[in-house]
Amino acid sequence: MDQLFAFDRRALDLDSGAVLLEGYALSMAEDLLGAVATIAETAPFRHLETPGGRRMSVAMTNTGRLGWVSDRRGYRYDEIDPLSDRPWPAMPSAFAALARSAAAAAGFEGFAPEACLVNRYEPGAKLSLHQDRDERNLDQPIVSVSLGVEATFLWGGATRADRARRIRLRHGDVVVWGGPARLTFHGVDALARSEHPLTGALRYNLTFRRAS
Repeated sequence: MDQLFAFDRRALDLDSGAVLLEGYALSMAEDLLGAVATIAETAPFRHLETPGGRRMSVAMTNTGRLGWVSDRRGYRYDEIDPLSDRPWPAMPSAFAALARSAAAAAGFEGFAPEACLVNRYEPGAKLSLHQDRDERNLDQPIVSVSLGVEATFLWGGATRADRARRIRLRHGDVVVWGGPARLTFHGVDALARSEHPLTGALRYNLTFRRAS
């Protein structure tokens, strides 16, 4: 796949079942960031702890019926925000519409996200190579939206030892992976110090999933 979108942005195959949609969310980026700020008023960003006791460098929150959480008990999805003991903020309709549209553009029709992980990267924050495997239904794709400062996406293979490609993600880019690529190891390299007119030194990432 190498199709042109508006402004000469392309859809680029990363692997079978994995597509980078350049600038796909660019036209609605300001609205997405405004919604992120509203979500954080109810469910503030926090640095989760891994089951091994390490503090994650990426701050996160959730929106949708389910939220992803991590602590000494493990990684899991929960309907309740452990900080407030209340349900997570409802997923904005624009979020769900973008996720469905991007999934369809990548060849995954009928995607119905019920969880959106909202990650906030400060300079130096990173995400080690990992698989997204806490979802019960691995037939559904992952839709990942980049906002703000550019990042280096690490796209690996079927094992953690496989060499990862380094892919630059810009403001408004969307990556979708599923099918044979669903359990590919991936991550984000340490965020370089930079500035974006909408987010300052920060990068935000919206990751949509069907969790149950």
